[in-house]
Amino acid sequence: MPIPGFIVELRRAVGTAPLWLAGVTAVTIRDGQVLLVQRSDNGAWTAVTGIVEPGENPADCAAREVTEETGVSARATRLAWVHVTRPTVHANGDQAQYLDHVFRMQWLSGEPFAADDETAAAQWFDLDDLPPMTANMRRRIALSASDDSRTVFDTNAPAERA
Repeated sequence: MPIPGFIVELRRAVGTAPLWLAGVTAVTIRDGQVLLVQRSDNGAWTAVTGIVEPGENPADCAAREVTEETGVSARATRLAWVHVTRPTVHANGDQAQYLDHVFRMQWLSGEPFAADDETAAAQWFDLDDLPPMTANMRRRIALSASDDSRTVFDTNAPAERA
């Protein structure tokens, strides 16, 4: 997974110490299907995820990440869930924890393909026939696919696994 330039600079100062970062999960829905990517680092099927760049609006980040990883054009229509992930230790030893903004995305155009080195595959899946994935990722998708217009805030829940 490419590391954003601003994180490379921060790591020069803090090494592998924990970083608090803003992240996004972009759940793109089209005709009862969800756009998923197979991550090239671990083979997991997930919605598109990414790190918000300094000064970037999280909704804009979600749209950018969808295009960068799948070639699809989409726009954020709803903030479905805001939660804190559990602390993560990446393969290179870097530690991080994310404030994740989960967006429901509206498909605008394009058909998915593995558009960068982060993505091994990209395709549409029926919402009722998802590939194996973590319970947390299933929750991100379910909350985004729901017709409920409210945003979920887990204020008293323990941080969940990314």
